Amino acid sequence: MVSTSATTSSDVLTSRLAALRERGRRALVCYVTAGHPDPASSIALLRGLEAAGADVIELGVPFSDPMADGPVIQASSQRALEQGVTLDRTLELIGEARLATPVVLFSYLNPLLAAGPTVLDRAAASGAHGVLVTDLPVGADPIREQWFGASPLAFVRLVAPTTPLERMRDIAAHGSGFVYLISRRGVTGMRSDVPAELPATIARLRSATTLPVCVGFGISTSEQARTIGRLADGIVVGSAIVQAASHSVDEAVQLASELRRALDTI
Repeated sequence: MVSTSATTSSDVLTSRLAALRERGRRALVCYVTAGHPDPASSIALLRGLEAAGADVIELGVPFSDPMADGPVIQASSQRALEQGVTLDRTLELIGEARLATPVVLFSYLNPLLAAGPTVLDRAAASGAHGVLVTDLPVGADPIREQWFGASPLAFVRLVAPTTPLERMRDIAAHGSGFVYLISRRGVTGMRSDVPAELPATIARLRSATTLPVCVGFGISTSEQARTIGRLADGIVVGSAIVQAASHSVDEAVQLASELRRALDTI
């Protein structure tokens, strides 16, 4: 089980989402890759997303083998790696950005293990408030899971659309902050539709946990944001923002502003 001790870092994320739920406001969670399109622009992008109304920012750690990601995020990760953006540089970027918005460190397991046993404390000290590990399913490595659960960071867990109810309960019980519900099978990337089975999946997950439910994978338009926002506590938008950032920071910030306005019409 995740430690229930109060910590400054994790409490920032938990409190932000609780306040949104109390006000009936949907969370806009924006994913970007650290150091993309370049380190200086990455800081400007983080600050711009905060100004545009992002409630949570997921900052992806560049990784050489991002198997769960589609071509847009894969390309952004490779571009960042080519510019020397490591996990340590990612933590530096968080510190340099000086955000008031909660930051969730989004990473595969290997970079975190390679960074050593103090990395989660260092992440909290840099200004991160949560961590999400894409390739650490519940029960796969209890010792590592305990390490994450006992850290100062909220431990955000992933739920797949095919996950049975009992498994959803188990995943949620070993997480904190919010639950990230993957809206569809496959890798990350923009889609034009909303899966027909998504409302039932969200309802099933809501019956399994009291944590806020944020839905990601495939969301890229205001219409999708409104549709999913009516069902969930928040949306996660990654590939669309990363692709826009490949063109310019302003384009990415404009997209985030449009999504914020769409959610606010609910």
